[in-house]
Amino acid sequence: MSNEVPALLEILAEIPDPRQAQGRRYPLAGMLTVLCVALLCGYETIHAIAEWGENYGEAYRERLGFGRHGYASRMTWYRVLGQVDMAVVEAKLGAWAEQALVETLTPDELVVMSVDGKTLRGSKKQGAADSHLLAAYASPSGVVLGQVVVSDKTNEIGAVEDLLTGVNLAGRLVTADAMLTQHKVVAHILAAGGDYLLPVKGNQDLTYYALRTWFAKAPPPGFVNRSAEVVEKSHGRLVKRRLNVTPHLNPYLDWQGMSQAFQLVRTTTYLAPGKQTFELAYGITSSHADPATLLACIRQHGAIENRLHYVRDVTFHEDLATLRVGRTHHCLATFRNLILSLLRLAQWQNIAQALRFYAAQPHHAFTLLASPARM
Repeated sequence: MSNEVPALLEILAEIPDPRQAQGRRYPLAGMLTVLCVALLCGYETIHAIAEWGENYGEAYRERLGFGRHGYASRMTWYRVLGQVDMAVVEAKLGAWAEQALVETLTPDELVVMSVDGKTLRGSKKQGAADSHLLAAYASPSGVVLGQVVVSDKTNEIGAVEDLLTGVNLAGRLVTADAMLTQHKVVAHILAAGGDYLLPVKGNQDLTYYALRTWFAKAPPPGFVNRSAEVVEKSHGRLVKRRLNVTPHLNPYLDWQGMSQAFQLVRTTTYLAPGKQTFELAYGITSSHADPATLLACIRQHGAIENRLHYVRDVTFHEDLATLRVGRTHHCLATFRNLILSLLRLAQWQNIAQALRFYAAQPHHAFTLLASPARM
């Protein structure tokens, strides 16, 4: 990677401090650096992050600008992270992630940008406002490009345009769940130079009925459906995915830029008992890609759940966190995204293993933050 992508420490230093200068003991850049290093070392909560300096001694105190005051207390962490301007934080970290992503791409590589929401369940139970977050995740690199607050999952439709406005869509394929299969979302993606690949369910009943009817039987004479198929064997089951694609519904469905409609047939055979299940799904896309490429892109959409949300829950235990003061829950979720992006860019596949490595050798965590991002 070129040196055009700055080190994360430079980005953290640009985030404005919400506090008055008088009486400020702990520089925000130093606190955010500790936050990143502590997360890299597997420290999950504010209680644990406040203990990081005590556990690793005074070797980094002066370097972080804390001086004679030592490390920040737990209450200082709550107060500062609850006040920080998250719109600015998301914008600066998102811009860094975009730069890093671009440096990883090979010529003509297609970026699948998945959009999906996640509720911070522990914070929601404690009554925290804005505990649902909508993120944009780039596959296959594993970089989180942006995130916005949503008051409730049902309000994702209203927030998705804010999210898409803040990220680069040009030349990228946007995927989402069926809730976001909306005409205004499609128009926004196309206007920004992107393509869409969206599932269709009952919330778009006329389109759903048309797709289900077309694919329920063989196409009329002179009409041909193209298809692609992949078969995988894992965890005692054989999974066959077949994608059937047609352009022949385009004139009859009122979706801007639509070039193809598709049916996904998933057949799962459980090897031990011999049981077999079938699933049918439908969707639309503005992409002119061949069925094999579209099938691969559909499967990549699952990465935002498997490689981002699942890891935040299982490895960082995010849903167990009960933060509800100010913006603390949003702030920690954003920095978890950042750390996961950084580790993916550093070619870590096993995140738990990475956290154990940095916990044992925290100087490597500082090196990772202080060096220009590298692939």
